[in-house]
Amino acid sequence: MSESTMEVIRHPLIEHKLSYLRDRRTPSPEFRELLDQITLLMTFHVTRAFEGDEVSVETPLETTRVRRIREDRLVAVPILRAGLGMLDGVRKLIPGVKVGHLGFYRNEETLEPVRYYGKLPPRSGLSTHLLLDPMLGTGGTAAAAVAELKAHGAADIRVMCVVACPEGAAHMTTRHPDVPVYTAALDRELNAVGYIVPGLGDAGDRIFGTS
Repeated sequence: MSESTMEVIRHPLIEHKLSYLRDRRTPSPEFRELLDQITLLMTFHVTRAFEGDEVSVETPLETTRVRRIREDRLVAVPILRAGLGMLDGVRKLIPGVKVGHLGFYRNEETLEPVRYYGKLPPRSGLSTHLLLDPMLGTGGTAAAAVAELKAHGAADIRVMCVVACPEGAAHMTTRHPDVPVYTAALDRELNAVGYIVPGLGDAGDRIFGTS
């Protein structure tokens, strides 16, 4: 695993909220709210290097020069369905963000992810794409999603997840060493049935109350 590819965002508030997100007793409505809050905190960090354009505004006292980022050059792309749980956290901070969607299923014979849905904003090499998925397990789906974005013309792609494991991190480093991955936690491993351990269970089921 390349340390330059994955960054674990360490912050007491994120660790605090993640402790409740992991708790099996946390009900679905609270789980969604916690995921939303963690995503908001992560978005603050992931966008820290953005450069705004200088514009003039009228304060109540005078005209001054300020900086504003181009919200229309940011694209949030949740991977269906669990990635939808992270979308509002991004939109609360950046209301003008464009939104795309990518959906994948796993081929039972090859075990490779297959895209079943894709709707992305028009091509723009100037846009920054935030790929959203709470869990980075094997890394197969994330890698396939990044490949889809690159094929669509995306040059600046950043993956945001809440919990990752070494196997997924290594896969992303091998497939897309140019794409940074941001996570709130790097857990121990994948178990025999593909769950991140200690993890937080199936994020999609817990978000939508289908477990």
